[in-house]
Amino acid sequence: MRKPRLLLMAAAVLVTLATSLVSVTGNDRAEAAIGPVTWSDEFNGAAGTSIDGSKWKFDTGGSGWGNNELEYYTNSTRNVYQDGQGHLAITARRENPSNLQCHYGTCQYTSGRILTADKFSQTYGRFEASIKIPKGQGIWPAFWTLGGGNWPTTGEIDIMENVGSTPNTVYGTVHGPGYSGGSGVGGNRTIGAPLGDGFHNYRIDWSPNLIIWYLDGSEYFRVTPAGIRGNQWVFDHPFFMILNVAVGGYWPGNPDAGTVFPQTMLVDYVRVSGWTSDGPGTGNALRSSLNGRCIDIPSANPADGARLQMWDCNGSAAQQWSVNSDGTVRAMGKCMDAAAAGTANGTAIQLYTCNGTAAQRFTLSSAGDLVNVAANRCVDIANVNPANGAVLHLWDCNGASNQKWTRA
Repeated sequence: MRKPRLLLMAAAVLVTLATSLVSVTGNDRAEAAIGPVTWSDEFNGAAGTSIDGSKWKFDTGGSGWGNNELEYYTNSTRNVYQDGQGHLAITARRENPSNLQCHYGTCQYTSGRILTADKFSQTYGRFEASIKIPKGQGIWPAFWTLGGGNWPTTGEIDIMENVGSTPNTVYGTVHGPGYSGGSGVGGNRTIGAPLGDGFHNYRIDWSPNLIIWYLDGSEYFRVTPAGIRGNQWVFDHPFFMILNVAVGGYWPGNPDAGTVFPQTMLVDYVRVSGWTSDGPGTGNALRSSLNGRCIDIPSANPADGARLQMWDCNGSAAQQWSVNSDGTVRAMGKCMDAAAAGTANGTAIQLYTCNGTAAQRFTLSSAGDLVNVAANRCVDIANVNPANGAVLHLWDCNGASNQKWTRA
């Protein structure tokens, strides 16, 4: 929850919804939803040099940044620099050589905060970075995005946050109108060793109506419009990136006698990839990872209410599905539909005349999950049945092969 805002209540708490732990395989053919790299920085500058000004700019000052932070963010290479070994270094120091003034008086700490605002922003895609975070009570590193304009109306996506009191835990969160600050919607993952012991990959895959968080390629949280408790979804416009190391604040608390300075966050790379929509054109089969069979309209009969099934892939029109940017999944002129607008586990998946309702909005994620947006549940082969004729329904996303789909 890094944000330029008013009081953040002790993030305590992230309100965690739908935190299914899902193992993600990098070989899933649904990765085609992620396009080529559109922006990157590998930080290959000479030791002691500043950031690339064509890609980044600085936030500076000691206002507390809405969070009662203690540091003064500078543009000095004592705080933000390239280390000559392919890394960006953002270093928090207990010093104030220039008599800088903060909101609480003479500043006790300096650090760095850089952002791509006015340089680069993007709607949808993969945003990722390889980072070795700093450690210590009161240290608050973050890799996050903002939608510009007035916060929280334009949204915030926190890709990685950590606080020194929970060294083994990464937090991922969204903020918007009605769910900002300590009411943000998010999840977390805790591993068996401090994250600061080494580099880790922190990533989101973001597409219409779906954002998924990953640690080292493994999903730990996802959110759709259904997951923000009836509030406004504000994640369909360009966002820019921010990297910073805060010192103190409402969430992490202040440094204590055990906090060692300086503390440095090392960033190996930051990369952004585009998102590609299949659009309304020619359809493709949706093949199951469970049995290699395809989602099929029984008897190729596009009647309203036809219960979708699995069948040997045969290239027929009954198996040619277009995954569209409006959220519909279409074949034979009609839409995939959650029966009776149901959202519960076990809701049948059927074919129905396209009507623009939430029951017909799905997202095929880069992990291969076909998610109904209204239910925030996955299209699932009932009873893990590998046979022809197995029917489909909605079920809690769990990463199993009977919920994984590829375009064929």
